[in-house]
Amino acid sequence: MTCCAIGSGKEPSMDDLLRDLYGDPHPAPGARDRVWRRVTARRRRRRLPWLAIPALAAATLALLLFMNPGRQELSGRSILLSAATSAASSSQDGTYWHVSKLLDGGKSTELWVTRQGRAWKAEQGRVAPITGRSPFSMAGRDLTFDQIQSLPADAAALRERVTAMLPPGSEGLLADALSGLLWTKPSPPWVRAAAYRAMADLPEVRYLGTETDAKGRTGEAFSYGLPTGAERTLIIDPVSSQVLSSVDARGGRTEIVFSAGWTDKGPDLP
Repeated sequence: MTCCAIGSGKEPSMDDLLRDLYGDPHPAPGARDRVWRRVTARRRRRRLPWLAIPALAAATLALLLFMNPGRQELSGRSILLSAATSAASSSQDGTYWHVSKLLDGGKSTELWVTRQGRAWKAEQGRVAPITGRSPFSMAGRDLTFDQIQSLPADAAALRERVTAMLPPGSEGLLADALSGLLWTKPSPPWVRAAAYRAMADLPEVRYLGTETDAKGRTGEAFSYGLPTGAERTLIIDPVSSQVLSSVDARGGRTEIVFSAGWTDKGPDLP
């Protein structure tokens, strides 16, 4: 399994992204021009609806693989940028922010939070309200719903804001703090997209290749170190932009994510 650093430092052009994804392609004569003529013509006719963006991103990746079958290993940075495109088009519709996951292979938990801050947690099916502290935190510091909503949509600005929010002595937590914005918090689409782009520029984030999680779902694996010395691995689905699992090495914490997003279905309260 090959690992690679993916930091770069600048926003890529379309040609840069294509080269980063698959090297210098050698398609059939005129194939690339025909593809982009169709794309630009469609852009001129009308703007794409947000639901079509993930499908278009997936189709573009498949097309480029066909055009350049000689290079099968994808760039980790480009995968994260593709996930950012999908994240930017995700929905914010719904009454409750809902996360459902399995902890350490056996403990099921669910979280529901309204936009007004009311929250409930279910463990092994038993639902109880959350009172007192916020259900969201970063490096041990509480975050309100409004604070999460107001985070920057620009990757560099988000990285700077998150770095400033980390407490002294928490060096090495930046990658983990950014990754938490992808699924453990009700981040708006533009913040999730910025978090993916910011992670794509972190040299400590390494691409491990395609892997399968404990539930048999296939995704792209990325890892980074924690201040404790443990290595945390995330498996993501770049087409949906969803995090599938988070696993710490050497018997550490394991989280299998079943769902993370907005819904109108709330908790079954007694």
